[in-house]
Amino acid sequence: MYDVIVIGARAAGSPTAMLLARQGFKVLLTDRASFPSDTLSTHQIQLKGTAALQRWGLLERVLASNCPPLTRLSFHLGRFQFSGKYFPLHGTETVLCPRRTVLDKILVDAAVEAGAELRQDVVVEEPLIENGVVAGIRGRTKSGPNRGEYHMEERARLVIGADGKHSMLAKVVHAPEYNVEPVRTCAYYTYWDGVGLDQVELYTLEKVAVGLSPTNDGQTIIFTAYPAGEFAQIRADIEGRFWKTMEVIPGLSERLRAGRQSERFFGSADLPEFYRRPYGPGWALVGDAGLAMDPITGQGIGNAFRDAERLAQAIEAGFSGKMSLEKALAAYEKERNAETLPIYKFTGQIASFEPTSVQQEILLASLEYKPGEVERFFGVLTGSVPLKEFLSPASLLRIMGISGMGRLVLGSLRNSPRGKTVAFGRPEAN
Repeated sequence: MYDVIVIGARAAGSPTAMLLARQGFKVLLTDRASFPSDTLSTHQIQLKGTAALQRWGLLERVLASNCPPLTRLSFHLGRFQFSGKYFPLHGTETVLCPRRTVLDKILVDAAVEAGAELRQDVVVEEPLIENGVVAGIRGRTKSGPNRGEYHMEERARLVIGADGKHSMLAKVVHAPEYNVEPVRTCAYYTYWDGVGLDQVELYTLEKVAVGLSPTNDGQTIIFTAYPAGEFAQIRADIEGRFWKTMEVIPGLSERLRAGRQSERFFGSADLPEFYRRPYGPGWALVGDAGLAMDPITGQGIGNAFRDAERLAQAIEAGFSGKMSLEKALAAYEKERNAETLPIYKFTGQIASFEPTSVQQEILLASLEYKPGEVERFFGVLTGSVPLKEFLSPASLLRIMGISGMGRLVLGSLRNSPRGKTVAFGRPEAN
C-alpha cells in the first residue's frame, strides 16, 4: 500500500514524486517509457521553472549536462525588435532549453534518490475504483517474460495522473474540462549544428512564429508554429516550408546554411488548450493532464514544475490533517487558475496570429526606447512579471509617458470591445 502512485514520470510526474518522497511519503512512480528517452517538447524552461530547479537543488545538474544558461532574448514582433536581459525572479535570470533526454533523466533520478520507487516500461491500463473512489492502478509490462500480462496491481491513498494532455486517468474519472479553446496552431522543430547562438531568438510574423534556442552540446533547437489549418499542407513538404519560412527572416537562412541540420523534423497538430478540474475522490492531476496550453509561448515545463510544488503541498496538508484533502486540492486548483489564466489567454492570442491594433502598435513603439521596460516585457513571457502588473494603468502610463496620447491609448486599451489592457501582442478575445 502506497501513499501516492504517480502515473507518468516526466516534467510533472517526477518532481511531484520527488517532493512527496522528500516529505517521507511512500511513492510509486510509473511510466510507459524508460529513461533516458525523448518526447515532443519545446524544451523551454522559463524563469519560474529555473527558480524551481534551484529550490530543488537540481539546477547545477542541468547546467552540468552542457545545457547553456540563457540570459538574453532577441524578440522580433512584426516590425518591432526588442533585445535585452530577462527580468530576474528569485535571484535567477536564466532561461534553460535542455533536451528532454537530459532533463527527464535528471528529474527521474532525483525522484528515486528521494525515495520514490520507479517502475519503467509499465503501461497503466486503468485505475482501480472502489465505491466511486480511485484506490490504485492495474497495468502490464511492455517487456520481459510476462510482457503484456496484467500482473501489476497496486493500491494507494491517492493516484496522480501526470500522464499528459490525453491522460488515461482524467478520461476514466471524467475530469470536467473548462476554458476549452479550439486547436489554433501546428508546430514543427528540428536541431541544428553550427549556428553559434548564445541567446534566445523569437520571431512573430504574419501567420508564423519562429524560435531559436541553444540546447545541449552546442546544438540549436529551431521551433516553428503555423495556423492549425495549414497542417496538411506543411506536413506534405516540411523541409520546403521550413526554408521558405527561414528566408522571410533577414539573414537567418544564410546563418543556417553555414551550419547543418543534425536531426529530422518533429511536429504535431495535436495541441489542445484546456483546463481540467485536477482532483476528485482518490485522484489528482498535475501538469498537462490538468492544464494544456499552446506551446507557442513555452509555458509547459514551468507550469508542470509549479503544479508539482503546489500539489505536493496540498497533499501534505491533507494527509497530515492540517485540513481536509478535498479542501487542500480545491485550493490547489484555485491557485493554479489564478496564476495561469492571464498567460493562458495571452498565449491563445499569440497562437491566433491576430494583427496588432493601432493602440498596441503605439505601446510597442514606446517600448523600443525603454530597456528597463523591455526587460519587464520579457518577464511576462518568462514568468517573473505578472501580466496583470505589466498591464496595470501605472505601468502603461510609465511606458507610454503620462501625456494626452498615453492616456488616450490607455483608455482605448482598457475600453476596447475586443480586449481589456491586453497589449504587446494581440487583442484579448471576448
